[in-house]
Amino acid sequence: MMYARRWAQSWLAIGFLWFLVAIALAPSNKIYQQGLVAFVWLPTLLLLWSARGALVEGWSAQRALWLSVLLLLGWSALSLVWSGTEDVGRELKRLLYIAVFLLFFPLLATAGVPRLIRLLQLGGVGLAIASLYSIIQFYGVQGFPWIFRLYGVGELSHPILGAYVIGAALVWMIHWPPQERWFQVIWALSLLCLGAFLALSQSRGAALGVFVALVAMPIWCRNRRSYLIAATTIAIAVLGVVMMYALIVERGSSYRLEILQASLQMITLHPWIGLGLGTFYTISAVGEQFDHTHNMFTHIGVELGIPGMLLWLGIWLCVLREGWRARATDFGKGLMGLWLFSSLAMQFDAASLTGTPRAEWFISWLPVGLATVLVWVRARAPGCDKISGSI
Repeated sequence: MMYARRWAQSWLAIGFLWFLVAIALAPSNKIYQQGLVAFVWLPTLLLLWSARGALVEGWSAQRALWLSVLLLLGWSALSLVWSGTEDVGRELKRLLYIAVFLLFFPLLATAGVPRLIRLLQLGGVGLAIASLYSIIQFYGVQGFPWIFRLYGVGELSHPILGAYVIGAALVWMIHWPPQERWFQVIWALSLLCLGAFLALSQSRGAALGVFVALVAMPIWCRNRRSYLIAATTIAIAVLGVVMMYALIVERGSSYRLEILQASLQMITLHPWIGLGLGTFYTISAVGEQFDHTHNMFTHIGVELGIPGMLLWLGIWLCVLREGWRARATDFGKGLMGLWLFSSLAMQFDAASLTGTPRAEWFISWLPVGLATVLVWVRARAPGCDKISGSI
């Protein structure tokens, strides 16, 4: 099996690390996208035929999830018939990118779930380095006051979307600590850097998502460590609110309720077919124009109508079901945390489901891709998905 050979798995591993880390450290978005073509799309397409058995296995075990994905991608493609986009080919290419990205995970997972967890750990360390560099660059080199919202490097430059990437990394790093003592030191320092970036970005949506995901850990972990993490999170949150209360309330609700109301009204204008994939639109609320709905579900409703919104909801609930069924495993626990964080994060700003790979993918397609890995987690004996020291 060509996809299982060392060179093939190394190629796929590089691709996954590139997706996770280069979003912050790549010199430009163009280079980031070109790297994904070279390290993710190309090897996946080349190795698909040799991995057809694994793909059939994944389809058989998670038929509802894969069928929902196919229906959403199909409905999105069909909506191009009435869409107002000027570049239909670009939108079709983006749908193909999503499909290839999701097919990438079964190929990567067959090398072993511990290896995948280790890659996520390394990705978290890389994002922690980017967080530290961003803090030094923004407050040290550029000299901005500490009360200013942090703008990170690369695609972390958006204070909200960048915080979602860092928040996701923080959640998976806490759920998947390493076993080796030397790596535990690096892991602990990484948590400090990620947490500092999250706090300094002043993104309330990302902070709320991390808070709820960590406080809820005892629901699926049910061990002393999870209760300790939940209690510590509450204590840190209380301290943070006390210290940053003025900054937290200064921006009010950022018109989110007004934008939601206007978004729902726009959905009612085209409830069944939407405006079509890729159609440019603006939301009028409180006398201002907003580029999007600041909410993943309503954005899908505007573009793809209620059918598209229900299909995405179906995918998201399938991910929850897969994570809950595997909650006895380390990987399942981490996916549950990431799912809950992402569910909250996508309510406040993320509004790009079918765009090229970007920050929003960390709270949309990444959890879906990781959910497909659970086929191989459940196929193994209990405890075999413990974190390994090898990569």
